[in-house]
Parts: sequence; structure tokens; C-alpha cells
Amino acid sequence: MSMTRSRIAAGALAVVLTALAGCSAGESVEVDGGGSTGGASAGGTLTAAIGGEPDQLDPHRTSAYYSFEVLENVYDTLVEPDADLKMGPALATGWTTSADQLTWTFTLREGVRFSDGSPLTSEDVVYSYQRIINEKLNAAYRFSSVRSVTAPDPVTVVVTLTAPTPNLLANLGGFKAVAIVEKSNVESGAIKTRPVGSGPFTVAAYTSGDTIKLTRNDAYWGPKPKLDGVTFTFVKDPTVALQNLRGGEVQWTDNLPPQQVPALKEAGEITVSTTPSTDYWYLALNEAREPYDDVNVRRAVAFALDREAITKAAKFGQATANQTAIPKGSSWYYGYAPYRHDPDQARQLLDRAGVKGLTMDLMVTSEYPETVSAAQVIAAQLEDVGITVKIRTLDFAQWLDEQGKGNFDGFLLGWLGNIDPDEFYYAQHRTGGTFNFHKYSNPTVDTLLDQARTQTDEGVRKQTYERAAKQIVDDASYVYLYNPDVVQGWSRKVTGYQVRTDRAIRFRDVALSR
Repeated sequence: MSMTRSRIAAGALAVVLTALAGCSAGESVEVDGGGSTGGASAGGTLTAAIGGEPDQLDPHRTSAYYSFEVLENVYDTLVEPDADLKMGPALATGWTTSADQLTWTFTLREGVRFSDGSPLTSEDVVYSYQRIINEKLNAAYRFSSVRSVTAPDPVTVVVTLTAPTPNLLANLGGFKAVAIVEKSNVESGAIKTRPVGSGPFTVAAYTSGDTIKLTRNDAYWGPKPKLDGVTFTFVKDPTVALQNLRGGEVQWTDNLPPQQVPALKEAGEITVSTTPSTDYWYLALNEAREPYDDVNVRRAVAFALDREAITKAAKFGQATANQTAIPKGSSWYYGYAPYRHDPDQARQLLDRAGVKGLTMDLMVTSEYPETVSAAQVIAAQLEDVGITVKIRTLDFAQWLDEQGKGNFDGFLLGWLGNIDPDEFYYAQHRTGGTFNFHKYSNPTVDTLLDQARTQTDEGVRKQTYERAAKQIVDDASYVYLYNPDVVQGWSRKVTGYQVRTDRAIRFRDVALSR
């Protein structure tokens, strides 16, 4: 999930290949499919302050994290990650795999209905996946090994593959970009602002620039939410979000001022929780433009940066500097760090490229204030090696538009929601990848990423990703900066909420005391 679209219990990322695969070849997974209908009493409406407004609420078309904060509570996927990121049942209660690992058969939960009362069947799963594949939507790269998706009966979905796919379950349920949608809701166009899902809440009202109001979905197949509803309000300024939380106007936010987090934890006035994430933040340089098509220029930028200083300015200790994408707590971590803060080396590389007096357009967004803070430090560091940075601050909708058009020299942002290593690299660095807006292309990387996707030997797969990561870092496809912590705060009246390392915002188990 790019910010243009986050997970490690107590600091250790539980990404286990066998969990992602769900089961070994020929084995089956069956789980009690009986969702409770037990009558949890209503618990009021929780108001959540998020840092910006969704660009839209179609889960297959949006790539904005603000959208997925809302959609996490509206939609279901076939499977979903638990708190340890192990993929488990959601709409599917169980699945089997063939001996050759090319056929996966999923059994759906019976009696599931969309929030408008219409039944959700295997045909809806087929429609949702084919929509993503045929229209080449954001998550289409997750289905690259899928030969077909069929519905032999209303509660069975069969996915056939062209090659073994060890991360298939993560692809089918890692986040709501692969949610199961309702065909009529899509065809009417209402999905952009009034989506119809099968999740614990449903969108009741969307007031652009102000709020999105969810109400409890009484047709939900699982335990009924205790809350009557959730109202998402858009608050760009972290200081204002904190004031609203302290004043009781909101009861939850993930937009706290990072410099105040230690003091807020100590004071105990509100609950503040942090955990390492699998997010990474980075600088991308546009390789479709000169001189950023020259690896010497990109490497010069990488050597000019002091990541510790950038991390301190942007996150005030709530992050760890890193030169690769995957954080240190992960079993997939690759400790490769070829760059150091070395302005002299940066100048030599710029001289080698014949670059003097370079002016860089650096695109950031006010809805992610850390991009603005980081850009200011980066500008000062690059000035020291002869690169003048012009910081261009846009609202997120404009930022997305400019990114899509390639109208930038460089941009700062983050990538969230990673479970399998494929999600750290493929869509961003594969030639023609869905999120390869900076136009990086290296045939060696392409081959390695293609091989790793279908490699079932975990040790070999890890080595393959390490080779790909090394080349990506050496080429400075992204100039990686840091892995941030997840930081969230909520009122003492809120119970049942859990901070997740994947930044999935789930309010289905939350209660709000009067």
C-alpha cells in the first residue's frame, strides 16, 4: 500500500513463508466458519482524526492510505492478516492446494451479505478479481501468476496458477486493494463515495473536505461491532489533531506531533502506543529526466544525505534510518548499507557525470508533514554539494496527479502495508511496474524479482531478494531513508483497540464508554 497508497509485534516481524502459503502442497486449511451473531450493545460513535482526505473510496482504484484507513472498516477480503501478519480466514473459511501448488480451492463463508442486503457469493469474488486483472488496476501485479479464477458453485472459488506462488494468500488479502466489491455498486459509479462492502461498517455519508461517516453494518457476518458508527474527520495539522483529542472532539488519531510522543506517553492523559512498522520512506528521482538517468547523479544524492539527521527532523526518534526497504526486525532484512554521509564523494560523482549547478524540483505533500520536514533537511544537505532544491508542496490529490504524469525531478513519500518481500520491490522497481513512476529499469533486477515470486524454497527466495535489493540500492532506484514506527493515540474512553504493525485501522472490536 503506497502512501500513494504499513507490522512487527514487539519489534519482530512475523512474516513466515509457510503462513503466507497457508499450507503445504496437498494439505488443507479448515477453520470454524461460524461468525458470531452475538448481540454486542451499541457504544456510541467514535470520531477518528486522520491526516488527510481520501481521494476516493473505490478500493481497486485508490492507492491512498487515507482511503484504506476508511475502507479497512467497510470491506472484506478472501483472507486477512492477523496481528502477527499470519494470513487467516475472512470471507473464506478454509482452502486446499493441489500437490503441484497450481490450484487453490477456497470455501466461502455461507450467508454473507453485502451491507445493502444482497448476498455475497463466489461470483462476486470472481468479478472483483477479474475487474482488477482485466482493467489493469493497482493490484493487478498481485495476480500476475493467476491463470484463471472460477466459481464452480456459490461457496467455492478456484484459483489456478501458471507457477507456484508462495505469497498468494498475502496477495489475496494483505490489504483492501483486493477487496470483494459489488458489481452493481461499481457499475453505478457510487463506489467512489458510497461503497457497498460486507465489512463491519458501511458508509452513511461523505462530505468532501469534512468527514466520512460510517454506521454499523447489522448484516455483518462476524461479531457485531459495539460502536454505532465511526466518523473520520480530516485534520492535516498534528497539533490540531492532538488538541481535538485532548478536548474530546475526537477519540482516536494517528496524526500526533512526533516530537511530543515521549511526553504524551509519560503523561498518561491519553493512550499513546507505538510499534515498529514494515513501512519505508524514500526519495525517488525521475530517471526519465536528465541528469537523473545517470546512476552517478543518483548515487551522488545518496552519498550527500545524512539519514540520521533526516530521520530526526522528520520523526523525532520515532523511526530507524535504513538504506534498504525491509526493516531490521524482519526475517527478510538484508543489512546492506553502501552509502555514508560523504559530501566529497557526492561531488566527485557529480563531476564524473559532468553535472554542475543542478536545480532539483522536489515534490512533497502537506498531508504528510514529515515529507515537508525531511525535504527541508535534504535541501540543506544537497546545497552543500551544489544541488539547489526547489521544494514544491502540494495537497495530496495534486501530488498523486503529478506523480502519475511524471511531472517531478524527485519526490518523497512512503510505502505501507508490506507483508511479503514481493510487496517491497516488485511494483516499484520492476520495469513497467504499477508504481514505478520514476521509470527505473534494470533487466537483472527484473529477472531476480520474477524468479523470487515463484521460488518455494524460502532460503533460495531470501537470497534472490537480497541480490535484487543490492542492485536496487546500488542503482539508487530509490534512495531509502528510514523505517518509521506506527504511532497512534486515543481517548481513555476507547477500549478494544489494537495498534497493528501493518497500520490496518480496525474498529470492529472497539467500544466507547460514555
